[in-house]
Amino acid sequence: MVVSPFSAEPISGDTRIACRIEYDGRSYNGWQSQPHPGVMTVQDELEGALTDVAATSIRVHCAGRTDTGVHAFSQIIHFDAPVSRSSKAWVMGGNASLPGDIRIHWAIPVVGTFHARFSAQARCYRYLISNTPIQHALLRRQAAWHRRPLNEQEMDAAAQSLLGEKDFSAFRAASCRSSTPMRHVHSIEVKRRGDLVVLEIVANAFLHHMVRNIAGALLAVGDGRKPVKWIEELMDERDRRAGAETAPAGGLYLAAVEYPAQFGLPPTPFGPLIIGANAGTWPSP
Repeated sequence: MVVSPFSAEPISGDTRIACRIEYDGRSYNGWQSQPHPGVMTVQDELEGALTDVAATSIRVHCAGRTDTGVHAFSQIIHFDAPVSRSSKAWVMGGNASLPGDIRIHWAIPVVGTFHARFSAQARCYRYLISNTPIQHALLRRQAAWHRRPLNEQEMDAAAQSLLGEKDFSAFRAASCRSSTPMRHVHSIEVKRRGDLVVLEIVANAFLHHMVRNIAGALLAVGDGRKPVKWIEELMDERDRRAGAETAPAGGLYLAAVEYPAQFGLPPTPFGPLIIGANAGTWPSP
């Protein structure tokens, strides 16, 4: 049974706790804690807030380490609670100590075998592009902006060549430390909703800058600089230098993480919903 995130029933110490975290990444040097003093990260802020609730040090583990400036609508984390606290205490107490651009949406006890990263079956990223001649004042920090008209049908057609388990060296950052360029893309689509063009990609895991590099290449297809078949050619060449510029971080959201049903995590609502872009009805949750 899923425990309500507002339950005041105490959860015993030495219990593993899972949480859904949402954050605006603009003010942070990514998710991961850095050894350099004065560098703000989401992990540091979250660990500090949970430590305040527990009155003792807490270390958290995440589903995916987002980069500088990248947002999360549904980052999943876990930690081993050193003290007895209720779900309500972890959520409300944690949020009371967090800045307003980081929120805990729920906190529930899970079995000790659950791991936010290694138990995940797939991750979903959404890249939002405001496609208008003049940049929207209200969307300038919520979505990337592309001035030239985009053909989302051609972008979607080009994206289908990325499906399946393949070598993504063409979309891998030079700084990527993964031992293999192989990733399995389960689904990918590009749709338009009003002025907003949305790239949604679901894969077992992602390489460093993989989604932003894919977005940059699809933008080149969408505005006519490159043909639809160019994406397939890039995959065959396996050379990042032949690709397009990396798309800006501000349009990228870790939107959802999929886990086996046995862990009983609450469902993630569709998001992010962007005010003014009329995007809330696409795609279906």
